[in-house]
Amino acid sequence: MREVPSGSRSALRAFVVAALLLWLPAGQSAVPSAAVAAELQANVLRLREAGGIYVQGLAIASAALLADFYAARNYQPVWTSEARVEELFRLLATADSHGLDPGDYHLQQLRNLREQNGSGEDPALAAALDLLLTESLIRFGYHQRFGKVNPARMEPTWNFTRQFRPGREPLLSALQEMVAAPSLQALLGQWIERAPLYRALQKALADYRNIARAGGWPVIGSGPALREGDRDLRVPALRRHLVIVGDLPSEADSGDEHFDAVLVAGVRAFQERHALAADGIAGAATLAAMNVPVQRRIDQLRLSLERARWVADDTAGEVIVVNIAGSEVFAARNGRGSMTWLELNPAWTLPPTILREDVLPRLRKDPGYLAEHELSVIDARGRVVDPRTVDWQRVGNRPPYVFRQAPGPKNALGRIKFMFPNPHAVFLHDTPARALFERTGRLLSSGCVRIEDPLSLAEIVLADPDRWNRQSLQAAIDTGRTQILSLPRPWPVLILYWTAELDAAGRVRFLPDVYARDPSLLQALNGEVMLEFPSGSG
Repeated sequence: MREVPSGSRSALRAFVVAALLLWLPAGQSAVPSAAVAAELQANVLRLREAGGIYVQGLAIASAALLADFYAARNYQPVWTSEARVEELFRLLATADSHGLDPGDYHLQQLRNLREQNGSGEDPALAAALDLLLTESLIRFGYHQRFGKVNPARMEPTWNFTRQFRPGREPLLSALQEMVAAPSLQALLGQWIERAPLYRALQKALADYRNIARAGGWPVIGSGPALREGDRDLRVPALRRHLVIVGDLPSEADSGDEHFDAVLVAGVRAFQERHALAADGIAGAATLAAMNVPVQRRIDQLRLSLERARWVADDTAGEVIVVNIAGSEVFAARNGRGSMTWLELNPAWTLPPTILREDVLPRLRKDPGYLAEHELSVIDARGRVVDPRTVDWQRVGNRPPYVFRQAPGPKNALGRIKFMFPNPHAVFLHDTPARALFERTGRLLSSGCVRIEDPLSLAEIVLADPDRWNRQSLQAAIDTGRTQILSLPRPWPVLILYWTAELDAAGRVRFLPDVYARDPSLLQALNGEVMLEFPSGSG
Protein backbone atom coordinates (compact mmCIF):
# COMPACT_ATOMS: atom_id res chain seq x y z
CA MET A 1 0.00 0.00 0.00
CA ARG A 2 1.27 3.46 -0.83
CA GLU A 3 0.96 6.28 1.69
CA VAL A 4 -1.42 9.26 2.00
CA PRO A 5 0.21 12.76 1.97
CA SER A 6 0.64 14.16 5.47
CA GLY A 7 -0.62 17.50 4.16
CA SER A 8 -3.98 15.97 3.27
CA ARG A 9 -6.83 17.39 5.32
CA SER A 10 -7.59 13.98 6.71
CA ALA A 11 -4.77 11.45 6.51
CA LEU A 12 -5.75 10.00 9.86
CA ARG A 13 -9.43 10.07 8.99
CA ALA A 14 -8.58 8.24 5.76
CA PHE A 15 -7.27 5.41 7.86
CA VAL A 16 -10.21 5.39 10.25
CA VAL A 17 -12.94 5.86 7.65
CA ALA A 18 -11.51 3.17 5.40
CA ALA A 19 -11.05 0.81 8.31
CA LEU A 20 -14.67 1.30 9.24
CA LEU A 21 -15.94 0.74 5.72
CA LEU A 22 -14.00 -2.49 5.77
CA TRP A 23 -16.64 -3.97 8.02
CA LEU A 24 -19.36 -3.70 5.38
CA PRO A 25 -19.57 -6.95 3.40
CA ALA A 26 -18.01 -6.52 -0.04
CA GLY A 27 -20.49 -5.98 -2.84
CA GLN A 28 -23.42 -5.48 -0.47
CA SER A 29 -25.24 -2.21 0.23
CA ALA A 30 -26.06 -1.33 3.81
CA VAL A 31 -29.76 -0.59 4.32
CA PRO A 32 -29.84 0.91 7.85
CA SER A 33 -32.92 1.65 9.87
CA ALA A 34 -34.04 5.23 9.52
CA ALA A 35 -34.60 5.30 13.26
CA VAL A 36 -30.99 4.29 13.97
CA ALA A 37 -29.75 6.90 11.50
CA ALA A 38 -31.85 9.53 13.24
CA GLU A 39 -30.39 8.55 16.62
CA LEU A 40 -26.90 8.72 15.19
CA GLN A 41 -27.60 12.18 13.79
CA ALA A 42 -28.89 13.35 17.15
CA ASN A 43 -25.77 12.08 18.88
CA VAL A 44 -23.54 13.75 16.30
CA LEU A 45 -25.33 17.06 16.80
CA ARG A 46 -24.68 16.75 20.53
CA LEU A 47 -21.04 16.01 19.78
CA ARG A 48 -20.69 19.13 17.65
CA GLU A 49 -22.41 21.34 20.19
CA ALA A 50 -20.68 20.02 23.32
CA GLY A 51 -17.31 19.04 21.86
CA GLY A 52 -17.55 15.76 23.74
CA ILE A 53 -20.26 13.64 25.31
CA TYR A 54 -20.83 10.42 27.21
CA VAL A 55 -22.58 7.56 25.44
CA GLN A 56 -23.95 4.86 27.72
CA GLY A 57 -21.74 6.35 30.44
CA LEU A 58 -18.57 6.05 28.32
CA ALA A 59 -16.56 9.12 27.28
CA ILE A 60 -16.10 10.02 23.63
CA ALA A 61 -12.54 11.23 23.00
CA SER A 62 -12.75 11.68 19.21
CA ALA A 63 -15.78 13.98 19.04
CA ALA A 64 -14.87 16.05 15.97
CA LEU A 65 -13.63 13.06 14.01
CA LEU A 66 -16.71 10.98 14.84
CA ALA A 67 -19.04 13.83 13.91
CA ASP A 68 -17.37 14.40 10.53
CA PHE A 69 -17.28 10.69 9.80
CA TYR A 70 -20.97 9.99 10.42
CA ALA A 71 -22.05 13.16 8.64
CA ALA A 72 -20.05 12.09 5.58
CA ARG A 73 -21.92 8.76 5.48
CA ASN A 74 -25.32 10.39 6.06
CA TYR A 75 -25.47 8.96 9.59
CA GLN A 76 -25.72 5.38 8.42
CA PRO A 77 -24.44 2.82 10.97
CA VAL A 78 -21.22 0.98 10.28
CA TRP A 79 -21.30 -2.13 12.42
CA THR A 80 -24.10 -4.09 10.77
CA SER A 81 -22.25 -7.42 10.58
CA GLU A 82 -21.84 -9.54 13.70
CA ALA A 83 -18.75 -11.17 12.18
CA ARG A 84 -17.15 -7.76 11.70
CA VAL A 85 -17.92 -6.78 15.28
CA GLU A 86 -16.30 -9.98 16.51
CA GLU A 87 -13.27 -9.26 14.37
CA LEU A 88 -12.99 -5.83 15.97
CA PHE A 89 -13.29 -7.36 19.43
CA ARG A 90 -10.42 -9.73 18.64
CA LEU A 91 -8.32 -6.79 17.49
CA LEU A 92 -9.03 -4.73 20.60
CA ALA A 93 -8.16 -7.72 22.78
CA THR A 94 -4.59 -7.58 21.43
CA ALA A 95 -4.06 -4.23 23.21
CA ASP A 96 -2.63 -6.06 26.21
CA SER A 97 0.21 -7.47 24.11
CA HIS A 98 1.25 -3.87 23.32
CA GLY A 99 1.31 -2.88 26.97
CA LEU A 100 -1.97 -1.02 26.51
CA ASP A 101 -5.16 -1.46 28.52
CA PRO A 102 -8.08 -3.15 26.71
CA GLY A 103 -10.30 -1.17 29.06
CA ASP A 104 -9.34 2.00 27.18
CA TYR A 105 -11.34 0.61 24.25
CA HIS A 106 -14.43 -0.27 26.34
CA LEU A 107 -14.06 -3.89 25.29
CA GLN A 108 -16.11 -5.48 28.06
CA GLN A 109 -18.74 -2.73 28.00
CA LEU A 110 -19.09 -3.16 24.24
CA ARG A 111 -19.65 -6.87 24.65
CA ASN A 112 -22.32 -6.17 27.27
CA LEU A 113 -24.04 -3.56 25.09
CA ARG A 114 -24.12 -5.93 22.15
CA GLU A 115 -25.88 -8.52 24.31
CA GLN A 116 -28.35 -5.89 25.51
CA ASN A 117 -28.98 -4.80 21.94
CA GLY A 118 -30.10 -8.33 21.05
CA SER A 119 -32.01 -8.21 17.80
CA GLY A 120 -31.34 -4.49 17.40
CA GLU A 121 -34.90 -3.33 17.92
CA ASP A 122 -33.88 -0.40 20.14
CA PRO A 123 -32.66 2.37 17.78
CA ALA A 124 -31.08 4.42 20.59
CA LEU A 125 -29.08 1.47 21.88
CA ALA A 126 -28.10 0.40 18.37
CA ALA A 127 -26.86 3.93 17.59
CA ALA A 128 -24.95 4.13 20.88
CA LEU A 129 -23.28 0.80 20.19
CA ASP A 130 -22.34 1.87 16.67
CA LEU A 131 -20.78 5.12 17.91
CA LEU A 132 -18.81 3.37 20.64
CA LEU A 133 -17.50 0.68 18.30
CA THR A 134 -16.27 3.43 15.99
CA GLU A 135 -14.79 5.37 18.90
CA SER A 136 -12.93 2.27 20.08
CA LEU A 137 -11.46 1.66 16.65
CA ILE A 138 -10.28 5.27 16.46
CA ARG A 139 -8.69 4.99 19.90
CA PHE A 140 -6.94 1.75 19.02
CA GLY A 141 -5.64 3.04 15.67
CA TYR A 142 -4.43 6.27 17.26
CA HIS A 143 -2.61 4.50 20.08
CA GLN A 144 -1.00 2.03 17.71
CA ARG A 145 0.28 4.79 15.45
CA PHE A 146 1.24 7.51 17.92
CA GLY A 147 1.17 5.95 21.39
CA LYS A 148 -1.38 6.72 24.07
CA VAL A 149 0.58 9.56 25.64
CA ASN A 150 1.63 12.68 23.75
CA PRO A 151 5.43 12.76 24.26
CA ALA A 152 5.45 16.55 24.09
CA ARG A 153 3.54 16.56 27.38
CA MET A 154 6.13 14.35 29.07
CA GLU A 155 9.34 15.55 27.42
CA PRO A 156 9.59 19.36 27.02
CA THR A 157 12.50 18.94 24.58
CA TRP A 158 10.66 16.46 22.32
CA ASN A 159 11.15 17.35 18.65
CA PHE A 160 10.74 14.13 16.68
CA THR A 161 8.24 13.22 13.99
CA ARG A 162 4.61 12.86 15.06
CA GLN A 163 2.64 12.67 11.85
CA PHE A 164 1.89 10.32 9.00
CA ARG A 165 4.82 9.85 6.69
CA PRO A 166 4.63 11.73 3.39
CA GLY A 167 3.72 9.92 0.20
CA ARG A 168 0.34 8.40 1.05
CA GLU A 169 -2.28 8.17 -1.67
CA PRO A 170 -5.23 10.57 -2.01
CA LEU A 171 -8.17 9.81 0.24
CA LEU A 172 -10.51 8.23 -2.31
CA SER A 173 -8.02 5.73 -3.74
CA ALA A 174 -6.79 4.88 -0.20
CA LEU A 175 -10.37 4.20 0.89
CA GLN A 176 -11.03 2.01 -2.13
CA GLU A 177 -7.91 -0.04 -1.47
CA MET A 178 -8.69 -0.43 2.24
CA VAL A 179 -12.30 -1.48 1.68
CA ALA A 180 -10.96 -4.35 -0.40
CA ALA A 181 -8.58 -5.45 2.37
CA PRO A 182 -9.43 -8.86 3.91
CA SER A 183 -9.04 -7.77 7.55
CA LEU A 184 -8.35 -4.82 9.74
CA GLN A 185 -5.35 -6.58 11.28
CA ALA A 186 -3.78 -6.88 7.83
CA LEU A 187 -4.63 -3.25 7.17
CA LEU A 188 -2.91 -2.11 10.34
CA GLY A 189 0.13 -4.17 9.40
CA GLN A 190 0.41 -2.19 6.18
CA TRP A 191 -0.04 1.20 7.83
CA ILE A 192 2.08 0.59 10.91
CA GLU A 193 5.39 -1.21 10.57
CA ARG A 194 6.77 -2.81 13.72
CA ALA A 195 10.54 -2.99 14.09
CA PRO A 196 12.11 -6.22 15.40
CA LEU A 197 12.94 -4.41 18.66
CA TYR A 198 9.26 -3.66 19.24
CA ARG A 199 8.27 -7.28 18.73
CA ALA A 200 11.10 -8.44 20.98
CA LEU A 201 9.85 -6.10 23.72
CA GLN A 202 6.38 -7.59 23.28
CA LYS A 203 7.85 -11.07 23.74
CA ALA A 204 9.68 -9.94 26.89
CA LEU A 205 6.46 -8.42 28.21
CA ALA A 206 4.64 -11.71 27.69
CA ASP A 207 7.45 -13.60 29.42
CA TYR A 208 7.39 -11.38 32.49
CA ARG A 209 3.62 -11.51 32.69
CA ASN A 210 3.92 -15.30 32.72
CA ILE A 211 6.39 -14.97 35.58
CA ALA A 212 3.88 -12.78 37.43
CA ARG A 213 1.05 -15.28 36.88
CA ALA A 214 3.29 -18.02 38.28
CA GLY A 215 3.84 -16.03 41.47
CA GLY A 216 6.84 -13.88 40.62
CA TRP A 217 10.19 -14.49 42.29
CA PRO A 218 11.27 -14.95 45.91
CA VAL A 219 12.42 -12.04 48.06
CA ILE A 220 16.07 -12.48 49.01
CA GLY A 221 16.80 -11.52 52.59
CA SER A 222 19.23 -8.79 53.56
CA GLY A 223 22.72 -9.56 54.79
CA PRO A 224 26.37 -9.40 53.77
CA ALA A 225 27.44 -9.74 50.16
CA LEU A 226 27.43 -13.31 48.80
CA ARG A 227 30.58 -14.50 47.05
CA GLU A 228 31.89 -17.67 45.44
CA GLY A 229 32.59 -20.25 48.10
CA ASP A 230 30.10 -18.85 50.61
CA ARG A 231 27.39 -20.95 52.26
CA ASP A 232 24.26 -19.05 53.16
CA LEU A 233 20.56 -19.69 53.73
CA ARG A 234 19.79 -17.05 51.07
CA VAL A 235 21.57 -18.93 48.28
CA PRO A 236 18.61 -21.20 47.30
CA ALA A 237 16.39 -18.12 46.84
CA LEU A 238 19.14 -16.52 44.78
CA ARG A 239 19.34 -19.61 42.59
CA ARG A 240 15.57 -19.68 42.23
CA HIS A 241 15.45 -16.06 41.08
CA LEU A 242 18.14 -16.55 38.44
CA VAL A 243 16.38 -19.63 37.05
CA ILE A 244 13.04 -17.81 36.86
CA VAL A 245 14.49 -14.88 34.87
CA GLY A 246 16.57 -17.14 32.62
CA ASP A 247 20.07 -16.32 33.89
CA LEU A 248 20.56 -19.92 35.04
CA PRO A 249 19.30 -23.19 33.50
CA SER A 250 16.41 -24.92 35.24
CA GLU A 251 18.63 -27.74 36.53
CA ALA A 252 20.49 -25.18 38.68
CA ASP A 253 17.33 -24.63 40.77
CA SER A 254 18.16 -26.62 43.88
CA GLY A 255 18.20 -26.19 47.61
CA ASP A 256 22.02 -26.15 47.66
CA GLU A 257 23.27 -23.35 49.92
CA HIS A 258 26.75 -23.34 48.32
CA PHE A 259 27.64 -20.28 46.19
CA ASP A 260 29.46 -22.14 43.42
CA ALA A 261 30.99 -21.17 40.04
CA VAL A 262 27.72 -21.85 38.22
CA LEU A 263 25.96 -19.36 40.47
CA VAL A 264 28.73 -16.81 39.88
CA ALA A 265 28.04 -17.02 36.13
CA GLY A 266 24.33 -16.56 36.69
CA VAL A 267 24.88 -13.53 38.91
CA ARG A 268 27.16 -11.98 36.27
CA ALA A 269 24.50 -12.51 33.59
CA PHE A 270 21.92 -10.83 35.82
CA GLN A 271 24.27 -7.93 36.54
CA GLU A 272 24.97 -7.39 32.85
CA ARG A 273 21.22 -7.21 32.22
CA HIS A 274 20.70 -4.63 34.96
CA ALA A 275 23.58 -2.19 34.26
CA LEU A 276 25.49 -3.37 37.33
CA ALA A 277 29.20 -4.11 37.75
CA ALA A 278 29.45 -7.70 36.51
CA ASP A 279 31.69 -9.04 39.28
CA GLY A 280 29.65 -12.13 40.14
CA ILE A 281 29.20 -10.93 43.73
CA ALA A 282 25.65 -10.62 45.04
CA GLY A 283 26.15 -7.38 46.93
CA ALA A 284 23.64 -4.77 48.08
CA ALA A 285 22.98 -3.28 44.63
CA THR A 286 22.54 -6.68 42.99
CA LEU A 287 20.21 -7.96 45.71
CA ALA A 288 18.18 -4.75 45.55
CA ALA A 289 17.74 -5.22 41.78
CA MET A 290 16.66 -8.83 42.34
CA ASN A 291 14.08 -7.74 44.90
CA VAL A 292 12.38 -5.29 42.53
CA PRO A 293 8.81 -6.65 42.15
CA VAL A 294 7.96 -8.32 38.86
CA GLN A 295 5.17 -5.78 38.28
CA ARG A 296 7.77 -3.00 38.17
CA ARG A 297 9.65 -4.87 35.45
CA ILE A 298 6.38 -5.32 33.56
CA ASP A 299 5.75 -1.59 33.84
CA GLN A 300 9.23 -0.81 32.49
CA LEU A 301 8.55 -2.98 29.45
CA ARG A 302 5.17 -1.29 28.91
CA LEU A 303 6.84 2.11 29.05
CA SER A 304 9.49 1.10 26.52
CA LEU A 305 6.77 -0.11 24.14
CA GLU A 306 5.02 3.24 24.50
CA ARG A 307 8.26 5.11 23.89
CA ALA A 308 8.90 2.89 20.86
CA ARG A 309 5.52 3.89 19.40
CA TRP A 310 6.53 7.54 19.72
CA VAL A 311 9.49 7.10 17.34
CA ALA A 312 8.19 4.45 14.95
CA ASP A 313 8.98 6.55 11.87
CA ASP A 314 12.21 8.06 13.15
CA THR A 315 13.87 4.68 13.67
CA ALA A 316 13.47 3.65 10.03
CA GLY A 317 16.63 3.80 7.92
CA GLU A 318 20.11 4.70 9.14
CA VAL A 319 19.92 6.19 12.59
CA ILE A 320 22.04 6.90 15.64
CA VAL A 321 20.16 6.17 18.85
CA VAL A 322 21.31 7.53 22.20
CA ASN A 323 19.69 5.96 25.25
CA ILE A 324 20.59 8.30 28.08
CA ALA A 325 19.12 5.95 30.70
CA GLY A 326 21.75 3.35 29.75
CA SER A 327 24.57 5.71 28.71
CA GLU A 328 24.64 3.92 25.34
CA VAL A 329 24.92 4.91 21.69
CA PHE A 330 23.85 2.64 18.82
CA ALA A 331 24.38 3.19 15.11
CA ALA A 332 21.86 1.24 13.01
CA ARG A 333 22.07 0.87 9.23
CA ASN A 334 18.48 0.55 8.39
CA GLY A 335 17.38 8.57 5.67
CA ARG A 336 16.61 11.73 6.48
CA GLY A 337 18.95 13.00 9.10
CA SER A 338 20.49 15.70 11.17
CA MET A 339 24.11 14.78 11.99
CA THR A 340 25.95 16.49 9.15
CA TRP A 341 29.55 16.98 10.29
CA LEU A 342 32.14 16.13 12.88
CA GLU A 343 35.09 18.08 14.20
CA LEU A 344 38.57 16.77 14.96
CA ASN A 345 40.48 18.50 17.78
CA PRO A 346 37.56 20.74 18.73
CA ALA A 347 37.76 23.77 20.96
CA TRP A 348 35.15 23.93 23.71
CA THR A 349 33.08 26.98 24.59
CA LEU A 350 31.63 26.50 28.05
CA PRO A 351 27.83 26.50 28.13
CA PRO A 352 26.11 28.79 30.67
CA THR A 353 25.05 25.98 33.01
CA ILE A 354 28.55 24.57 33.42
CA LEU A 355 29.98 28.07 33.75
CA ARG A 356 27.48 29.04 36.44
CA GLU A 357 27.39 25.78 38.42
CA ASP A 358 30.93 24.41 38.04
CA VAL A 359 33.54 26.87 36.81
CA LEU A 360 32.73 30.18 38.52
CA PRO A 361 32.43 28.69 42.04
CA ARG A 362 35.81 26.99 41.62
CA LEU A 363 37.38 30.06 40.08
CA ARG A 364 36.32 32.20 43.04
CA LYS A 365 38.06 29.77 45.39
CA ASP A 366 41.13 29.14 43.21
CA PRO A 367 42.34 31.88 40.82
CA GLY A 368 44.63 29.32 39.15
CA TYR A 369 41.72 27.10 38.09
CA LEU A 370 41.55 28.56 34.56
CA ALA A 371 45.23 28.09 33.80
CA GLU A 372 45.17 24.56 35.20
CA HIS A 373 42.40 23.60 32.77
CA GLU A 374 43.73 25.66 29.85
CA LEU A 375 40.66 27.89 29.77
CA SER A 376 40.83 31.31 28.11
CA VAL A 377 38.63 34.31 28.95
CA ILE A 378 37.39 36.25 25.92
CA ASP A 379 35.50 39.54 26.00
CA ALA A 380 32.66 40.72 23.75
CA ARG A 381 35.15 42.02 21.16
CA GLY A 382 36.92 38.69 20.90
CA ARG A 383 39.97 39.81 22.87
CA VAL A 384 41.68 37.48 25.34
CA VAL A 385 41.44 38.84 28.89
CA ASP A 386 44.02 38.20 31.60
CA PRO A 387 41.91 36.50 34.31
CA ARG A 388 44.18 37.98 36.99
CA THR A 389 42.84 41.44 36.14
CA VAL A 390 39.25 40.46 36.96
CA ASP A 391 37.77 40.52 40.48
CA TRP A 392 35.88 37.21 40.23
CA GLN A 393 34.32 37.69 43.65
CA ARG A 394 32.37 40.65 42.28
CA VAL A 395 31.46 39.06 38.94
CA GLY A 396 27.93 37.65 38.85
CA ASN A 397 26.80 34.32 37.42
CA ARG A 398 26.43 35.86 33.95
CA PRO A 399 29.84 37.42 33.32
CA PRO A 400 30.40 39.45 30.12
CA TYR A 401 32.95 36.91 28.94
CA VAL A 402 33.18 33.70 26.94
CA PHE A 403 35.24 30.88 28.45
CA ARG A 404 36.93 28.68 25.88
CA GLN A 405 39.15 25.62 26.16
CA ALA A 406 41.68 25.15 23.38
CA PRO A 407 42.06 21.81 21.58
CA GLY A 408 44.38 19.40 23.31
CA PRO A 409 44.64 16.43 25.63
CA LYS A 410 42.82 18.24 28.46
CA ASN A 411 39.91 19.43 26.32
CA ALA A 412 36.62 18.28 27.85
CA LEU A 413 35.33 17.20 24.42
CA GLY A 414 38.30 14.96 23.78
CA ARG A 415 39.47 14.84 20.17
CA ILE A 416 36.19 14.41 18.23
CA LYS A 417 32.87 16.23 18.38
CA PHE A 418 29.81 15.00 16.45
CA MET A 419 27.40 17.78 15.58
CA PHE A 420 23.68 17.58 14.84
CA PRO A 421 21.84 20.93 14.97
CA ASN A 422 19.11 20.85 17.60
CA PRO A 423 17.41 23.42 19.83
CA HIS A 424 18.93 21.97 23.01
CA ALA A 425 22.67 22.44 22.31
CA VAL A 426 23.27 18.70 22.68
CA PHE A 427 26.04 16.89 20.83
CA LEU A 428 28.09 13.71 21.02
CA HIS A 429 31.75 13.87 21.94
CA ASP A 430 34.89 12.06 22.98
CA THR A 431 36.37 12.60 26.46
CA PRO A 432 39.89 12.81 27.86
CA ALA A 433 38.67 11.00 31.00
CA ARG A 434 38.72 7.43 29.62
CA ALA A 435 38.39 5.96 33.11
CA LEU A 436 34.83 7.27 33.24
CA PHE A 437 33.78 4.40 30.98
CA GLU A 438 34.88 1.87 33.58
CA ARG A 439 32.12 3.08 35.90
CA THR A 440 28.67 1.52 35.83
CA GLY A 441 27.02 4.91 36.49
CA ARG A 442 28.30 7.19 33.75
CA LEU A 443 25.80 10.04 33.62
CA LEU A 444 28.49 12.62 34.24
CA SER A 445 28.47 14.82 31.16
CA SER A 446 26.75 18.18 31.55
CA GLY A 447 24.07 18.06 28.88
CA CYS A 448 26.01 16.29 26.13
CA VAL A 449 26.81 12.64 25.51
CA ARG A 450 30.23 11.05 25.85
CA ILE A 451 31.24 8.36 23.36
CA GLU A 452 33.48 5.50 24.51
CA ASP A 453 34.78 4.64 21.00
CA PRO A 454 34.42 7.82 18.92
CA LEU A 455 36.72 6.58 16.15
CA SER A 456 34.38 3.67 15.37
CA LEU A 457 31.40 6.01 15.23
CA ALA A 458 33.36 8.41 13.00
CA GLU A 459 34.21 5.56 10.60
CA ILE A 460 30.54 4.59 10.36
CA VAL A 461 29.13 8.06 9.68
CA LEU A 462 31.95 9.18 7.32
CA ALA A 463 31.41 5.98 5.28
CA ASP A 464 34.69 6.37 3.36
CA PRO A 465 37.06 3.64 4.61
CA ASP A 466 39.71 4.35 1.98
CA ARG A 467 40.08 7.98 3.04
CA TRP A 468 38.81 7.99 6.62
CA ASN A 469 39.59 4.86 8.58
CA ARG A 470 40.76 4.46 12.16
CA GLN A 471 44.42 5.04 11.26
CA SER A 472 43.88 8.14 9.12
CA LEU A 473 41.50 9.66 11.67
CA GLN A 474 44.05 9.14 14.44
CA ALA A 475 46.76 10.67 12.24
CA ALA A 476 44.60 13.75 11.64
CA ILE A 477 43.94 14.04 15.37
CA ASP A 478 47.65 13.74 16.16
CA THR A 479 48.37 16.90 14.14
CA GLY A 480 46.50 18.88 16.80
CA ARG A 481 44.84 20.95 14.08
CA THR A 482 41.09 21.61 14.27
CA GLN A 483 39.41 20.14 11.19
CA ILE A 484 35.76 19.87 10.18
CA LEU A 485 34.71 16.81 8.19
CA SER A 486 31.35 16.88 6.41
CA LEU A 487 29.40 13.65 6.28
CA PRO A 488 28.56 12.29 2.82
CA ARG A 489 24.92 12.05 3.94
CA PRO A 490 23.13 13.16 7.09
CA TRP A 491 22.44 10.75 9.94
CA PRO A 492 19.39 11.16 12.17
CA VAL A 493 20.14 11.21 15.89
CA LEU A 494 17.48 10.21 18.40
CA ILE A 495 18.11 10.99 22.05
CA LEU A 496 15.77 8.64 23.89
CA TYR A 497 15.11 7.42 27.41
CA TRP A 498 14.29 3.74 27.79
CA THR A 499 14.63 1.88 31.09
CA ALA A 500 13.97 -1.48 29.44
CA GLU A 501 15.69 -2.57 26.24
CA LEU A 502 17.28 -5.60 24.61
CA ASP A 503 20.96 -6.32 24.16
CA ALA A 504 22.65 -7.67 21.04
CA ALA A 505 21.90 -11.23 22.16
CA GLY A 506 18.20 -10.46 22.51
CA ARG A 507 18.20 -10.51 26.33
CA VAL A 508 16.01 -7.98 28.07
CA ARG A 509 17.96 -5.34 30.02
CA PHE A 510 16.52 -3.20 32.82
CA LEU A 511 18.16 0.14 33.51
CA PRO A 512 17.83 2.49 36.48
CA ASP A 513 15.39 5.37 36.11
CA VAL A 514 18.17 7.88 36.75
CA TYR A 515 16.10 10.95 35.92
CA ALA A 516 12.89 9.64 37.54
CA ARG A 517 10.87 9.93 34.34
CA ASP A 518 9.06 6.61 34.57
CA PRO A 519 6.47 7.37 37.29
CA SER A 520 4.82 10.29 35.48
CA LEU A 521 4.72 8.42 32.18
CA LEU A 522 3.27 5.33 33.84
CA GLN A 523 0.56 7.46 35.45
CA ALA A 524 -0.34 8.93 32.06
CA LEU A 525 -0.24 5.51 30.37
CA ASN A 526 -2.67 4.18 32.97
CA GLY A 527 -4.79 7.33 32.94
CA GLU A 528 -7.55 8.91 30.90
CA VAL A 529 -7.55 8.63 27.11
CA MET A 530 -6.89 11.93 25.34
CA LEU A 531 -6.61 11.97 21.56
CA GLU A 532 -4.37 14.82 20.44
CA PHE A 533 -4.16 14.52 16.68
CA PRO A 534 -0.92 15.89 15.19
CA SER A 535 -1.11 18.92 12.93
CA GLY A 536 -1.58 17.97 9.31
CA SER A 537 -3.69 14.89 10.10
CA GLY A 538 -7.01 16.58 10.77
